[in-house]
Amino acid sequence: MPEGAEMVGRRGDTFEMRVSMPPDDHGFIGRQCPDCAQMFRVDAADYEGLPDDLELSCVYCGHHAEHTDFVTQQQIDRARRAVGDLGVQLLGRAAEEIFGRRSKRSPGRSGFAVEVSFRSTPFYPQPLPGIDEEQLIRVRSCAGCEVRYAVFGEHRFCPVCGPLPADVVAFDALGAETARLDGLAQLPAEAVATLREQGVFTRLWVDTMENLVGIVEALASATFHAAVDDAAARLKGKGNIFQRLVDTADLFVEGGYPDLRTSLDAATWKRLQKAWAVRHVFTHNDGIVDAKYLAKVPDNTARPGQRLTITEATCRQAITDTEALCRAIATLTTH
Repeated sequence: MPEGAEMVGRRGDTFEMRVSMPPDDHGFIGRQCPDCAQMFRVDAADYEGLPDDLELSCVYCGHHAEHTDFVTQQQIDRARRAVGDLGVQLLGRAAEEIFGRRSKRSPGRSGFAVEVSFRSTPFYPQPLPGIDEEQLIRVRSCAGCEVRYAVFGEHRFCPVCGPLPADVVAFDALGAETARLDGLAQLPAEAVATLREQGVFTRLWVDTMENLVGIVEALASATFHAAVDDAAARLKGKGNIFQRLVDTADLFVEGGYPDLRTSLDAATWKRLQKAWAVRHVFTHNDGIVDAKYLAKVPDNTARPGQRLTITEATCRQAITDTEALCRAIATLTTH
């Protein structure tokens, strides 16, 4: 057998073989979801210590199945090579048992003699294919099971524990918004000029403001549902209440929790209200200032009918303020 493959048993005509799957330079092995086909990686030492009957969750789509279902294509190819080598040797051995090492003659139907000649040759297996999959960039560690893993995109699940806590998802999303702005800043000057002229930067900044509201909405909703027993009854008929800052703060106060407005300093709360108003006017009125916006942002200098402008600095400040808000929400139920 080639290095990395070994026979571990035999039951009748069934052979049991073990094929090693070498980790990468960082000690991680690849896993591939059988449903969405996306890749992630798990620390090999942590993985080895998990139960044999473990069921994994895809970090991206949450598909739940036996860990053996999460083999990658390169791992399958490596195992198939070992099995193929074994098959060649078994066929050779069977042929040797049938024909032996000497020629034999037998009369054919017409009476002529037919000569069958067979000679076996030594088999030298080639090295098994290596594993050269996408390398990890950042190592994550689950706060629950402490298993270390790496992902290559937005994810919502730990491979062992399942769904991630709402605050972890929120802070990951905020990190992604910052990373996107940082990525834009690294573009070549010529590309920047072209994208700016076409309005791409403005559109991305608007998207950031909209995403921030969605991040807070998801976190606040999950936190409220987990903390308040009659959450469904309290929320009935109130629509997208977690998209509205003041209503969200009031809701938690009514549920017996601290006021978010006093959990943050006054300046941060005021900037958040303006950021939420900016998002609302872009989402529902293409950025055109109206009476509702002016009522929420009375110190604004724009007049009705004007279109708001937005900048990278505005987005970065909004991300910082939103992170403070998310931390306040995440700690509401710990007091």
